[in-house]
Amino acid sequence: MNSEHINYSLSASQEEPAAVEEIANPLPRAVLRLSNHALLDGQWHFALDPDDRGLREGWYLGHDYEYVAQWPGSIEAHMAEARGQAQPTAWQDKVVAWYEREFTLPEVEEPLRRSMLQLTFGACGYETQVWLNGRQLRTIEGEDVHYGEYTSFSYELREENLHLVNRLTVRIADTMDAEITRGKQESHIYKRGGIWYQTYTGAVRSVWLEVVERNRLRSRLGVDSIIEDHLVRFNFTTRIHDPGCYTLRLKVTERGAPKGSPPLYTSEFPLRLEAGQKQQRVILEMPDAKLWSPETPNLYLLVAQLVDSEGYEAQIETHFGLRKIESRGKHVYLNNEPTYLDGILYQPGTATYEEMQRHMHAMQKLGCNMVRVHIAGIDPRIYNLADELGLLLWVEVPSPHTSSTRSRQNHRDELLRLLALIESHPSVVIWSLYNEDWGCQDIATNPETRRYIVDTYHYMQIEHPQFLVVDNDGWQHISQEGRLKSDLLTAHLYTPDLGRWQDLLDRLVRGELVGVAAFPLVIGDAFFYRRQKPLIVSEWGGFGFADYGGPQEGEERTNRIRAFKQELRRRPIAGDVYTQATNIEDERNGVIDPHTGELTVPPGLLNSRDFSPEE
Repeated sequence: MNSEHINYSLSASQEEPAAVEEIANPLPRAVLRLSNHALLDGQWHFALDPDDRGLREGWYLGHDYEYVAQWPGSIEAHMAEARGQAQPTAWQDKVVAWYEREFTLPEVEEPLRRSMLQLTFGACGYETQVWLNGRQLRTIEGEDVHYGEYTSFSYELREENLHLVNRLTVRIADTMDAEITRGKQESHIYKRGGIWYQTYTGAVRSVWLEVVERNRLRSRLGVDSIIEDHLVRFNFTTRIHDPGCYTLRLKVTERGAPKGSPPLYTSEFPLRLEAGQKQQRVILEMPDAKLWSPETPNLYLLVAQLVDSEGYEAQIETHFGLRKIESRGKHVYLNNEPTYLDGILYQPGTATYEEMQRHMHAMQKLGCNMVRVHIAGIDPRIYNLADELGLLLWVEVPSPHTSSTRSRQNHRDELLRLLALIESHPSVVIWSLYNEDWGCQDIATNPETRRYIVDTYHYMQIEHPQFLVVDNDGWQHISQEGRLKSDLLTAHLYTPDLGRWQDLLDRLVRGELVGVAAFPLVIGDAFFYRRQKPLIVSEWGGFGFADYGGPQEGEERTNRIRAFKQELRRRPIAGDVYTQATNIEDERNGVIDPHTGELTVPPGLLNSRDFSPEE
């Protein structure tokens, strides 16, 4: 197989749109490899399994499917279509659905001596099991059942199990279980309505086949830069079937440099690798490298090659940037410069990739330099777009809805899955572990809950120092021996009254911890605020949502937002997050049309970085 050739002659599935190959990156992933793909999107056979009989009856060996469904798409929509309904029906306690389709074995230019076929689901769940020609597959991580619905997972297809025409069977199960990571989807505890949304699960992103090398770098990459020393730390994941001596070769060029341009920085690292999967950190010196920031989103192209003893190169490529984020005193520092965070809350919900693209551009037009992606996993290409636009991202772990040993384990698993896929993006600067106690309701009374959050905070500090971490956004931050276990002291403040707003902000900056937000700002040991942590009002406004009050639209709402924003900037506050970007279900408080991306308020309304406090 020729590693320089970008098309390995995979035959496309019949349902694949002809325009797919015209898109620079048609797949929901951020790291690319030198191979073509065959999308398996389109019509699949579909069946509901209300009594959960399919496993016992061996549906994966053969089943008469009653319906067809379009992949990608949610189970909720597929259930409604099967029943002839226009809208999704109320969710049930447990839903099990089966999908099946055939695909023709792709043609390759040479025998699969160095390579193999890989099957990848962009996201699917919450529980996913997959069979190929009646044989159950295990993920590369060794899972018979993949858990989670926000991140991708892959299967290597063994050549001896492949036929000319192959049958792919998928079982997806989800429940209203409050112990799994649900974000703002309804559960047994939080029913649909208000700020709790219709469940949206199942076959929610593309699925595809591609040729990958037997010995390769996986599309999981961590990037951490030390800007003072012009160093970048890369954390690669190797996947090896043939143990031996390899060379990891790195080449870095400027983003957009002409094809064939000599690299600006190169380095090689000899590795002896055993069979299996492991992580390896390496350091690259980049003297005179330009830093990434919202004002100058400088990106570099990394080409990473794993070279075997015969000189064969298995290659991936991605963009990255050098930046530093730090919580120091009352400011957030970006690249050692104090930076005010003009943020907005963003809940993509069921928005398409194209709609999310329009939303990101619109939020930048509003003057935001930061977007808080609210407890949801999104299409990985959106992180790439934020890198290119220079938008800072505050991301959050989709939360369970109850506190227990199992829910904490599910929470940690979800955190690790998300980290593996998005820790390379310079735009991602802040992580929230929890939001408003959802999934950790006993944070003030249960030492086990607090210990888990503190341990996770410490883990993030050590293993992922490129991020700021918030323990529990909004209130009830954890203090241990007077040390806040959060890089930011955040508060959610909602009032439509300007006088009340001024009073709340005055009390907040004076260090009053009780009676400012809905719950005490800090729990655990005593904490004394003396501007040693940046204050962030991480939710405010919400004008138009019934529970928050305030003007719903027009000039009055614009004036109210401007007046509230000015009060924030007159005080020693490090940033704020206006709620919110678009309408979503019952929350009718957006300032961007969710479909067209048009603003309903003037451009630049949330840009306060040039604001000068009045005397």
